[in-house]
Amino acid sequence: MKIGSAILFLLIMVSTSCRERTTDVPYVQIDLWININEPQWFNLLVPSGWEYTTGGSRGMIIYRNNLEEFTVLERHSPYNAQDACAAIVTNDNVIVEDPCSNSQWLIIDGSVVTGPTTFPLVQYDATFTDPYLHIFN
Repeated sequence: MKIGSAILFLLIMVSTSCRERTTDVPYVQIDLWININEPQWFNLLVPSGWEYTTGGSRGMIIYRNNLEEFTVLERHSPYNAQDACAAIVTNDNVIVEDPCSNSQWLIIDGSVVTGPTTFPLVQYDATFTDPYLHIFN
């Protein structure tokens, strides 16, 4: 029985070590429709345009990748998620930065550029049927 217990323990350890790590960014239900032809979404009419919007935990960044695809990122930093900072787009319009930790991510997909964070920004699902962008999770 001791061998069986040891094998069970090892299986549990292997299965838990393979799990994806999570952050403390709260889960917030999103189901938002926007018409990008409305004036407040002017910057989303062209690829590489972006806008801030409400929703999520600390707001969201909507980025237009190309004519058919958008990326929507949570502004709540996964590094020291208890900090009150919201991530911002830097002047180069390529990098999203957490002003509390100076962690940086790419605006195109939320992947880490520089730490101390090791986690990407939370990304929401988005579908586009011109002119409507549906953001959801």
